[in-house]
Order: sequence, then structure tokens, then C-alpha cells
Amino acid sequence: MCSSSNVIVDRSTEVDVLHDIASRITAGDSLHDVLERVLEFISWIGKFDSCFVYVLEGNELVLRASRNSHSEVLDRVRLPLGHGIAVWVAQHQRPIAVERNAFNDSRFQSFHQLPEDRFEAFLSVPILSRRKVVGLINVQHRQPYVFNERETRLIATASFLVGAEIEIARLENANSQLSEQLNTRKAVERAKGILQRDLQLSEEQAYLTLQSQSRQRRKPMREVAEAIVLSDEIKRSSE
Repeated sequence: MCSSSNVIVDRSTEVDVLHDIASRITAGDSLHDVLERVLEFISWIGKFDSCFVYVLEGNELVLRASRNSHSEVLDRVRLPLGHGIAVWVAQHQRPIAVERNAFNDSRFQSFHQLPEDRFEAFLSVPILSRRKVVGLINVQHRQPYVFNERETRLIATASFLVGAEIEIARLENANSQLSEQLNTRKAVERAKGILQRDLQLSEEQAYLTLQSQSRQRRKPMREVAEAIVLSDEIKRSSE
């Protein structure tokens, strides 16, 4: 039996690690770094054979972090959301576990793209943000294993933090894409105006010219447009 002092040390350690994960999120660490810290935390909780973090992107679960010997599958495994465990978790929004013969459970068949497709025990914890499933944390054992309440609750607590980080990353990505689109539009509009003025083209003809140059040079339209704008600025400054 553990002494009370040992229990205090264990609890302190758990709190410290979770606090570290939260601090990384607050400090603006990348999603990849946060997920790696979460995997370290889960590996510290129990001697699991493997652990995977999937992030929901569109209608697919994408493997974004793993703790096993098969790192080559990272970012390459994509699972459709339309069947299996993903649907079950989305509906019930709570952890599920199979203690033995998990490879025979129909809910886990979709995860057989992974090298460890003959695992005995399997725990899947949903990653939630504002009551929506945004990912999964999956833990596996090659041998039968009973996931206790402490392990499940600690992984679930880490998943709450991960859910917040995934939403932050999603918003940042959306803002970045919007900014990129706006900057591209500004550059294209300026380049169109220059072509209309110098070549006496209509707006449609100027756009088609940019599009044609983009294809011929195999460069993004924004890059072609910025080159035209820069050339015009140099010409004007030398007059």
C-alpha cells in the first residue's frame, strides 16, 4: 500500500505535468510540441505499448502524434469519420475501452491501417472542445489490460487541454489563410490595374494574362502579380 506521502508526491507530479502542458498552450507553443508533451504525460501514466493522437480535419481523423516505433505513419494515416469508433465517440462523447481481443471489435476495425493491428487492449478518449469532438487519443496494449479509473481520468484531463489547443491552432490557421487570400487579392488587383494601363487591356483580359503567366511559369498567381507590381515601382522610381 502506498503511504500518504507517496500519494502526495504522485498527485503533485500529475498536477505539475498538467500545469506544464497548460503553460505551453498559454505560451503559444506549436500544436506539435503540445501533443508531444501530452504523449510524454500519457507514457508516464502507464506502461502502454503505443499511444496515438488524431485530430479531426474536415471529415477525417488525421494522425498527428504517436508514441511508438512507427513514426513513418505520422501525418499519413487518415481515417474517414463516417464509421467505426469515430462515430461512436462523436455520439457518446466519453472514453471507451476494450480489455482484450480489441482487434475483433467492429468499432476498432478502421484503425487497422496502423502497424499495431493485433492489439489486445484499446482505450479511446475523445478530445472535446465546446462539446464537439475535435480528435481522439488512443492507447493500446499488445496484451490484455484493464485501464483503471485513474489512468482514464488523467488522459481525459489531458484531452481537455488538447481540445483547447486544437481549436486555437484551427483558428490561427483560418486567420492565416484569410490573410493570405486578402494579400493575394490585393496583389492581383494592383497587377491587373498595371496591365490594364500599360497594355490597354480590359479587366478580364488582364486577369487572364496573369492566370496564363502563372501557368506558364508554374508560379502562384500572387508571385506573378507581385513581380509585376515590383517592376512597375522600380520603373516609376527611376523616371
